[in-house]
Amino acid sequence: MSYVDEVYDRVVNQNPGEAEFHQAVNEVLDSLKLVIDANEEKYRKMGLLERLVEPERIISFRVPWVDDNGQVQVNKGYRVQFNSAIGPYKGGLRLHPSVNQGILKFLGFEQVFKNSLTSLPIGGGKGGSNFDPKGKSDREVMAFCQSFMTELSKYIGADQDVPAGDIGVGAREIGFLYGQYKRLTGLYEGVLTGKGLTYGGSLARTQATGYGLVYILDEMLKHNGKELAGKNVVISGSGNVAIYATEKVQQLGGNVIALSDSNGYIYDKDGIDLNLVKEIKEVRRGRIKEYVDAHPTAVYTEGKGIWSIPCDIALPCATQNELNLDDAKMLKANGCFAVAEGANMPSTREATDFFLANEMFFMPGKAANAGGVATSALEMSQNSQRLSWTFDEVDEKLHSIMVNIYAKTASAAERYGVKGNYVAGANIAGFEKVVEAMTAQGVV
Repeated sequence: MSYVDEVYDRVVNQNPGEAEFHQAVNEVLDSLKLVIDANEEKYRKMGLLERLVEPERIISFRVPWVDDNGQVQVNKGYRVQFNSAIGPYKGGLRLHPSVNQGILKFLGFEQVFKNSLTSLPIGGGKGGSNFDPKGKSDREVMAFCQSFMTELSKYIGADQDVPAGDIGVGAREIGFLYGQYKRLTGLYEGVLTGKGLTYGGSLARTQATGYGLVYILDEMLKHNGKELAGKNVVISGSGNVAIYATEKVQQLGGNVIALSDSNGYIYDKDGIDLNLVKEIKEVRRGRIKEYVDAHPTAVYTEGKGIWSIPCDIALPCATQNELNLDDAKMLKANGCFAVAEGANMPSTREATDFFLANEMFFMPGKAANAGGVATSALEMSQNSQRLSWTFDEVDEKLHSIMVNIYAKTASAAERYGVKGNYVAGANIAGFEKVVEAMTAQGVV
């Protein structure tokens, strides 16, 4: 049995019931076989893969809080500090009923490689809770966030672990979390990113993941003789990533024709009215079906099925495993030639393999959605220097980072004889930097 297979079996046996984590490890290790097989004796002796797939630390805790009826509620809180070889742990906090330790381990593992690709000095981590902010009052959200941070504050810091937002954690939640951290520690430091502009946040952070996704998509298309202008684009989701991916696609001449949320999706053949979507989602915190009230020619469909809409380019920006093999086949049959992931592992393994086997241009999430964490690291830099850069300065740095990620991804794939396989390229490029740092630092 190969070293890769041994380690994967170990992960499955030691982490039962954590399907997403198994999937993430399997996908990464499979695409790294070329590198690992060439260095098997060295890596095996160092126990390198065993250390790579095991988080350095997992913190699990209860989060008690009082709702508006005076009833005490209790949620589970987590922080997975996965790998700090190249810098302090960095990764978002997710508030969603689906959150469990296995999902956060998968996200933290992916974050290690994503953060490495940015070339910035940040390690990988992830955290969150099964708390659902939907339908909660501002006071209830504040009560939860303050209780959550009371425990989390013991394990984070500007040079130790710097969380950010993720699903369910936006500007409101970051503000409550930061206020409680400052209250508990007496420190005014860059311990969270995604902060408001009045207390250390960075311009362009809100737009960063969506913009970065489109920057690397555009780079991939250019290097393969294609262009974004004039192409029909379908985007899943209607949160932060989807909204600002739509904005940048439109700025570059593409036509976004569909968006979705957890209830269903809208199709507007004339192109999405982004100002209306922002009003519904960012101001009213409403549902995407409200779009058709103002645009009666648009069509709303309840449930799944957004990938059945014919398009040239697909950008899954919602959640993990939202795009399966049947969806991939439909996209291909309907003329889609490029897919770039705005969410973390939104395509199943079968869908990913189909894209690669059918020579579709496919950019995986660990490369394509790295713009958010890259700009979070830029926010950390501004906090450390007590500076605030302009929107254009941050956007220019973000664009440069995404172009560089594409170059490293494409180069790594070509070096190992799998040109055009950006999944392998991203994993190899991210792996090489982390492994070099781990090797240099000894057995830790």
